Amino acid sequence: MALHVCSLRQMQSTATISGKETSQSPHQNTPASCSILIMEKKQPKFRRNDYDVNNTVNVTDPASVSDAIESLFLDLYPQARPEPLKKAIDYISKLYRGGNPDFAPCDTAYHDLQHIMDVTLASARLMDGYERTHKDGSALGAELFMFGTLIALFHDSGYLRKRGQEDDKHGAEFTLVHVSRSAEMLKQYMNEIGMNDLSETAASLVHFTGYEVPVERIVVPSQVYRTIGNIVATADILAQMSDRCYLEKCHDRLYTEFVLGGIAKKRDELGNEQVVFASPQDLVIKTPGFYQGAKKRMDDTLEGAHLYGEKHFNGEHIYLDAVESNIQFAEYVVENKADIGMLQRTPPKTPGSDQEQASPDADSRNQQVQDRRERSTDRRKNPEQRYPELLERRKNKTDRRKTPPESKE
Repeated sequence: MALHVCSLRQMQSTATISGKETSQSPHQNTPASCSILIMEKKQPKFRRNDYDVNNTVNVTDPASVSDAIESLFLDLYPQARPEPLKKAIDYISKLYRGGNPDFAPCDTAYHDLQHIMDVTLASARLMDGYERTHKDGSALGAELFMFGTLIALFHDSGYLRKRGQEDDKHGAEFTLVHVSRSAEMLKQYMNEIGMNDLSETAASLVHFTGYEVPVERIVVPSQVYRTIGNIVATADILAQMSDRCYLEKCHDRLYTEFVLGGIAKKRDELGNEQVVFASPQDLVIKTPGFYQGAKKRMDDTLEGAHLYGEKHFNGEHIYLDAVESNIQFAEYVVENKADIGMLQRTPPKTPGSDQEQASPDADSRNQQVQDRRERSTDRRKNPEQRYPELLERRKNKTDRRKTPPESKE
């Protein structure tokens, strides 16, 4: 149930925003004659593929994400103006769709517009969690909340190709340098909107989301900026790995980007070629191992910023729970002979993934799905038979947030 309350100027009210109930002050410029509007929606039984981890915001629709972030922003800062936030989200939406004359439409199917919206929403929620636990002088305030949101919006913009200069390339070819490219685009945008005093710092903080510069070597003006960098980088990990179609996207889309970006193979110190990911299936097989590294990065390098998600959702760590669920299923797939036919969800398409040509990896997975359904019971028709062993495992699982599992050979 989503509850939105339009308060009278002289009233205090409570509203459920993004799945949590908070005490909120009246919004600025709310007319005294405004009536209270309550919208109740019955949540669907299952999470939808195009919705966020809380199943309340359509992350393939920038307008929906913009509304959700605006609600959080005004709840925290009733006197602030949300227009710059909304304009920035609209700018990114048009940029990824090819509406900017200087850049071609996004063509990276994994790092598409949905990914950007999902990360930006997660960043806003983590910043909200931070603000609600830092009411003293260490709070961010409206300007730095906006600052963090801009970093999230632009963090992968470096995958976009420049018209007339990079038309013969694929965006994924910039994988190893995309963060530096993103930093330049963010800096230019912030200079254009009058935030030039923070543009250089923003360009530095984008590197928290990548590996071009070690996080510990990134120079920041003060700890609060490091906190923002930690939050956005954490949101980048949580949003993609909690995606309902995460494993399908790894198989169908991410492997292709890794091949084009020079990640699937690498050279050792002697110049010998080493295969990192041999196939889309191999990428899925190695995903649980990647999570262990990502979890350590979130806990240590990024200073546990993911815990602000618990503060936002009133004690529930919805993002990390969804990530754990995906990783458990990946382990289950691996134990079942890495049967890719078990990955049966259909990822939605947004700018980036909608530019995708016929994907042999996706076609191969879809064929394996059909083959599996012919060999065994179709789970869509028999929901009670949905992997009973997996359900039992989830009931008796060890909480990896407290006790990391032993690594597998």
